[in-house]
Amino acid sequence: MSSKISKETDRLAIENGLFANGANIVAGVDEAGVGAWAGPVYAGAVALRPGEVIIGAKDSKKLTPSAREALAEEIKNTASAWAIGTASVKEIAELNILGATLLAMKRAVLALKVKPEELLVDYRHLDLGIPCHSFVKGDDLCHAIACASIIAKTSRDALMVQYEKLYPGYGFAAHKGYGTADHIAAIRRLGVLPCHRTTYKPFKKLFQEHHPVQISLDSLYSSD
Repeated sequence: MSSKISKETDRLAIENGLFANGANIVAGVDEAGVGAWAGPVYAGAVALRPGEVIIGAKDSKKLTPSAREALAEEIKNTASAWAIGTASVKEIAELNILGATLLAMKRAVLALKVKPEELLVDYRHLDLGIPCHSFVKGDDLCHAIACASIIAKTSRDALMVQYEKLYPGYGFAAHKGYGTADHIAAIRRLGVLPCHRTTYKPFKKLFQEHHPVQISLDSLYSSD
């Protein structure tokens, strides 16, 4: 057995335990973009049946962009089902980031084309009438959560690349909406955008005197 397959078998221990107890479909759920200063928060859900394994899947933050993209395609082709859920900048402002993240996660699960019998969730608990198991650093412990983290991250990153085209000069393709020095400098130079999370405390502290640049997101992301 190769070391890669061995590591994947270790990460499947929790899923395999649930399969052994009678579950047929187990779904992992994870988020992307919680700490960003701009754009929606994304959640991914990936449903797996016994024997469905994506070799090399792990916490998306530990993968190169090219590896993430390749694995995302493998997940979409191999898993029983996958789905994305989002919560808009407006919903983040209304619900706070925790509430919006839970909403995005629930939307992802409900969008799956199959109904999971067990949920494995990174850090948070989802009340959907489905047995839910929450794990700290779940994307390191559970194969299904690692797969969900990859789907969420690559999907949100693709949106940030579109933001780069819509808002030239802000550097979204590089910083993905996070509060980097380059992003801060761009906001000071060009102004606050409708996609910025103006209620986020670090953002609010720096830019409360700035007025939003009036650019519509309707053609790109209708929920923002």
